Amino acid sequence: MTTTPTDDPASSSPIPATGPADTAAELADAMTRAIKRIRRRTSERLEPYGITPGQGRALRTLAHAPGCELPDRAMRLSDLADRLHIAPRSATTVVDALEEAGLVERSPDPADRRAVRILLTEAGRAAVGRIGQVRHEVAQEYFGEVSPADQDVLLRVLRAAEARYAAAAPPRRPGPPGAAR
Repeated sequence: MTTTPTDDPASSSPIPATGPADTAAELADAMTRAIKRIRRRTSERLEPYGITPGQGRALRTLAHAPGCELPDRAMRLSDLADRLHIAPRSATTVVDALEEAGLVERSPDPADRRAVRILLTEAGRAAVGRIGQVRHEVAQEYFGEVSPADQDVLLRVLRAAEARYAAAAPPRRPGPPGAAR
């Protein structure tokens, strides 16, 4: 009998599954638990640096953008929001906090006066290094006992599932009327 555990690992009353389709639901539940645990531990480890996991994602995204150190080639705020799959207003909030911490600078876009480009500062580049170390440590804690071969299989399967989902997924729903995009 296949079971679907709850978020509480101490729970001793599994819910019986009704068929093969439930394996996918059980996998989704397991992934959700893993993501929550990894995110919580990452958050705890980044707290001394004053960085949230969301800010860390933004910094890593900026650091991997071609020309991120050149004002005329740095990423636009709207592109950052798209790459993070968040609303532009949320990206503004993230960048505000990063700018206040001295990790990024805003620069006007020479090609479009309405647009803003985001530049990593030297402190931002150093933070990206710390974030990378924390990510590595947390991943090792979570996946360290899983064989490298199984890690490779899991990564390959998740990448394939993501690619199929992205190819088949309907376009994102538009926001409410009047919402900025």
